[in-house]
Amino acid sequence: MSQSSYTERRGQIEAYFDRTAAEAWARLTSDAPVSGVRATVRAGREQMRRLLVDWVGGGDAPAPLAGRSLLDAGCGTGLLAVDVARLGAAVTAIDLSPTLVELGRERLPTNLAPGSVRLLSGDMLDPALGEFDHLVAMDSLIHYSPEQAIAALAALAPRIRRSMVFTFAPGSLPLRMMIRIGRLFPRGDRSPWIVPVAPQTMQRMLVEALGPSGWTLGRSQRVARGFYTSQAQELVRA
Repeated sequence: MSQSSYTERRGQIEAYFDRTAAEAWARLTSDAPVSGVRATVRAGREQMRRLLVDWVGGGDAPAPLAGRSLLDAGCGTGLLAVDVARLGAAVTAIDLSPTLVELGRERLPTNLAPGSVRLLSGDMLDPALGEFDHLVAMDSLIHYSPEQAIAALAALAPRIRRSMVFTFAPGSLPLRMMIRIGRLFPRGDRSPWIVPVAPQTMQRMLVEALGPSGWTLGRSQRVARGFYTSQAQELVRA
């Protein structure tokens, strides 16, 4: 991955989520009323969040993630971070948007025992963040090209001990149609472009890039709710 292309793309994403769409995302991640289209996005994101939390912290123990650390890469206002903290994880949650991170701090519950949440604004690839047991990147890598997303995972992989779960835009006809419809929206309402990729292609690229360093494919599942379509993928350290 070219550092210049990644940095340029990161800047575009930060500008969108920190300025253009900050108010819309503040509403989307709350209980405030939203339009019919955004209601389907909210429902889809909630379903995806529950799925990823279950993959990382599923189990019968009261606090299945107690004693473990987790990096929430692209945390937005921190909803997933709160969920996994309540399962016992020590969470470092980071997002490019200082506006959304500050909102997440305002909304953060006062008691997350036995876990904790540290909310930061910055680059998820920053080595200074340290090492973690788990990585979750929900709907954050979808705004990069598949090649950039995999390069980002490869950069993070040496600092992740157990599992990485992330989402990508699956190459399906309904999603491609929704992307075309989205391009008809006023420019200020458009989210950064995404590049759909067939799950089989993404999985092949992951095996080629991360297999030699001991990572294997885990579970994969699609969530489709109205205007929300995203594919979850799990990677497990062998």
